Amino acid sequence: MPGTTVLRHLSGVFLLATALACPARAQEFEGAGGDPRISVSQPESTSQASGGYVRSIAPSLGPFGDPLGIRPVLKEKGIEYSLTYIADFLGNPVGGIRQGAIAEDRLNLRLNLNLQKLVGWEGATIHANAYFIHGTGLSRYYVGNLLTTSVIEALPSSRLYVLWFDQQFMDGKLGLRIGQQAADTEFFVSQTATLFVNSTFGWPAITGLNLPSDGPAYPLAAPAVRAKYVPGGGFSLQAGIYDGDPAGANRPGDDPDAQRLDRTGTNFRTRDPALVIAEATYAYNTDKDAKGLPGDITLGGWQHFGRFDSLRFDTNGVPLAAPNSTGIGRPLRGNAGIYAIWDQTLYRETNKDDEGLGFFVRAAYSPTRSSLVDAYVDTGLAYKGLFEGRDDDTIGLSLAHARISDDARRADADTIAYTGMPMPRRRGETVLEATYQALVVPGFTVQPDAQLILHPGGGIANPRYPELGRVKNAAVVGMRATIQY
Repeated sequence: MPGTTVLRHLSGVFLLATALACPARAQEFEGAGGDPRISVSQPESTSQASGGYVRSIAPSLGPFGDPLGIRPVLKEKGIEYSLTYIADFLGNPVGGIRQGAIAEDRLNLRLNLNLQKLVGWEGATIHANAYFIHGTGLSRYYVGNLLTTSVIEALPSSRLYVLWFDQQFMDGKLGLRIGQQAADTEFFVSQTATLFVNSTFGWPAITGLNLPSDGPAYPLAAPAVRAKYVPGGGFSLQAGIYDGDPAGANRPGDDPDAQRLDRTGTNFRTRDPALVIAEATYAYNTDKDAKGLPGDITLGGWQHFGRFDSLRFDTNGVPLAAPNSTGIGRPLRGNAGIYAIWDQTLYRETNKDDEGLGFFVRAAYSPTRSSLVDAYVDTGLAYKGLFEGRDDDTIGLSLAHARISDDARRADADTIAYTGMPMPRRRGETVLEATYQALVVPGFTVQPDAQLILHPGGGIANPRYPELGRVKNAAVVGMRATIQY
């Protein structure tokens, strides 16, 4: 499907939706990714785009929680809004490109309009989300790693994130969503993994590093159509087609130029080759009277229909490192991958719905020759309510590994062979994270965090001090504070 564009598919799916239209009822979820909650250790608050249920600090503020008394009035009319403020204080006292510390923060404004209450349009909602981002990124300026240390790290900006219209059909079993969307809010999501600070536990690095402009994920979304079908019995199917280059950077990876090309989130590109993502999920033991512990299994994959540059050869088939190379990568067609997720509650405390031990593992493989990362895995454990009297606190330990593809590694070998200069060959990057989220009051959490980054950048030479060899393994420590209103 070379040259496929999102615009063509928008019209086709919209016509299908019109044909299927019937009375519907809106659904409400509290699980991350827009699914029923299956993880007893999903945290009280999360910075991951997939979100999840979070309580508000408003009741703890007394008369200052809603001084004008407008929130109940607006909710009755179908208008709901919320604010989330996240502040990170992180530093790498050991390793990385150089040592340093940063402060970064993000204010998130969400607005939901229930069109049934507003104008009598049954089963329809509108959702908008805007970000106000400040500060300096630790990964970009100090660590130099691929698995970004914080999920809120981005260039400072005020930007629209998502803006979509959702219509429910078939008594809520089928949902169609049209507008600017982000894939990381619904696809490739583990509810247990939303506890962690490192960005790869939200939108895994194998997607971000292989897709143009980091893919349709924070901080860049893209025009899209997403359909989700929930026939019952724990099964759900969803698929989305996105504009394949949210900012128009025309190159894969987490490139700061991509964010600069779309500073406000309002480019609304629709003419780029499409990205299609689809997944099927089976959730089990979700009923209240179920005897077993809840969990779910997801299988999914993606296909990008654009053209990519070879990581190793130029347009004439000569290694890019060769003196007679054109320096322009040979065009390759498409990028694709498959993934699997297992999210499982291992232990639930007696008479408790949201306390206990959860486990997750995600694995992905991208065999296309345009992939910088061809294999990825992450896993972890999280326990909510481990300590007496701290029922809403969550503690977790996780690990993620991204393997550099064979073509990228062979390109490094070519450079060594043609230049005769010793240099590191990239292999992969690993992060281990330990974190503890403590509830101060409902809607306000603090979260000390520690990460160990092994082989930052996949094992590249230090770009600031090449004479020092590879970028040294880095220790990252810090604190996060989150307020939900």
